[in-house]
Amino acid sequence: MSGELLRLSGISQQYGNGATSVTALSGVDLTVHAGELVAVMGASGSGKSTLLAVAGGLSTPTAGEVVVEGTYLSDARSADVARLRRRTLGFVFQDFNLIPTLTARENVSLPLELDGWKPRRARSAADDALARVSLSDRADHFPDDLSGGQQQRVAIARAVAGPRSLILADEPTGALDSETGDTVLRMLRSRVDAGAGGILVTHDARHAAWADRIVFLRDGRVVDESSVTPLETLLGADS
Repeated sequence: MSGELLRLSGISQQYGNGATSVTALSGVDLTVHAGELVAVMGASGSGKSTLLAVAGGLSTPTAGEVVVEGTYLSDARSADVARLRRRTLGFVFQDFNLIPTLTARENVSLPLELDGWKPRRARSAADDALARVSLSDRADHFPDDLSGGQQQRVAIARAVAGPRSLILADEPTGALDSETGDTVLRMLRSRVDAGAGGILVTHDARHAAWADRIVFLRDGRVVDESSVTPLETLLGADS
């Protein structure tokens, strides 16, 4: 493990003011290195999704500092943050965030094309990513023609297509059956083992076992952290 990809220092996120204010995160510190997958667990409303939004530059924290590959987001221009999201960050959202008027292939290739890739190269990378989630036969279908699980797999393919070095996944297996979910987690784990970093938000301890360590959130605070027994050891114990 090497190379710090992400550092959150003293992150707090508050919505609203006065008596109606809500504190989503409070003094959160988190670091992710290359070759490391960190699982984030906690009850609904504990701040997991807010943490991902802040880590990915989608939300500006009320206090604290976010550093992605050496770039301090608070000092970066909005155009630079947008470029960082296209080139470095791969997002998997709970609600997929697919563009309904684009095919699966076009949804996956669009971020690469926006970053200056030639269309043929971008679509080749999209086809490769779709093949890894077993959706080659759905590449020309629009989101409305896909099941929820298929849409989720398109979103995952979009997150891992190209050279992105930090994958932020919010319940990426929520709409998938167990077999397909394991395929997706295996792909995420493989990408991390090849040198990327990742944050996996999950409520499932078995899915968290794919990570290197687990961070537990409660009421917007990190309350515990633990290393993970390698998945191969767990599976061996069950056999």
